[in-house]
Amino acid sequence: MTSVAVVGPGAIGTTVAAALHQAGRTPVVAGRSAREDLRLRTGSDLVVVPGPVLTDAARVEGPADVVFLAVKATQVAEAAPWLSALCGPDTVVCVLQNGVEQVSAVAPLAPTATVVPAVVWFPAVRQSDGVVLLRGAARLTVPATPAGDRVVAAVAGSWCTAESALDFHSVAWRKLVQNAVAGLMVLTGRTAGVFARSDVVGVARSYAAECLAVARADGAVLDDDVVDAVLDGFRGAPADQGTSILTDRRAGLPLEWDVRNGVVQRLGRRYGVPTPVSDVVVPLLAATSDGPG
Repeated sequence: MTSVAVVGPGAIGTTVAAALHQAGRTPVVAGRSAREDLRLRTGSDLVVVPGPVLTDAARVEGPADVVFLAVKATQVAEAAPWLSALCGPDTVVCVLQNGVEQVSAVAPLAPTATVVPAVVWFPAVRQSDGVVLLRGAARLTVPATPAGDRVVAAVAGSWCTAESALDFHSVAWRKLVQNAVAGLMVLTGRTAGVFARSDVVGVARSYAAECLAVARADGAVLDDDVVDAVLDGFRGAPADQGTSILTDRRAGLPLEWDVRNGVVQRLGRRYGVPTPVSDVVVPLLAATSDGPG
């Protein structure tokens, strides 16, 4: 049987761990805080993943076949001891993070393993009682490679589905356009209901089009209708639905502004694509995250 580990039992990590547990492949779970178990609510069902959550990498008994790395991009360096303990030459590390730079960020910390990026397509949020609420179907996309196929196999038969994509780069950029626009929720301090404002939608449309231009310059193959699809997604979402970066802002945590927004500005400069919206949004997000003041 494939041995699986989940590093980072936040909302995304708990969702994947619960899906694996339900499929009979209970993973080793590692995190910063000790817990006896993980709890996820999906619909009327409560899934309890038995622990404990390991907090000391020295307690790991050996490498895993597949490691799901579900820490925030701002916490990758802290995950280094876990990657060292859990990875061997046959290990696949699936990075459940935002952006298009997962491999370059994680591979140096897991030099013996094969790092696979993933796009996460499901909304999950940790509630005040510690239970994670899954608000939609759990779905992942990974590259159509032998290592990606191992990730698909690891979750096969669970209610977290994984699909492989031949043009994963374009899929990742499609999600990044959405994530970048979600940064406006951070700057307004409001949930998806803010996109009911026509002025906010106007800014969002310009920003999505700018992200699309950078994506194409970086080799992504995306149609013009991506802009409308992203805006329709925000306007059609429940008014109280947030996003992980908004949750982090409200909690006073460092924000993933660079991998979600800064990357658009950086690559725009590399390719000579104008990024006037990013040039305003990125410094404001950076200051919101890092200060001073």
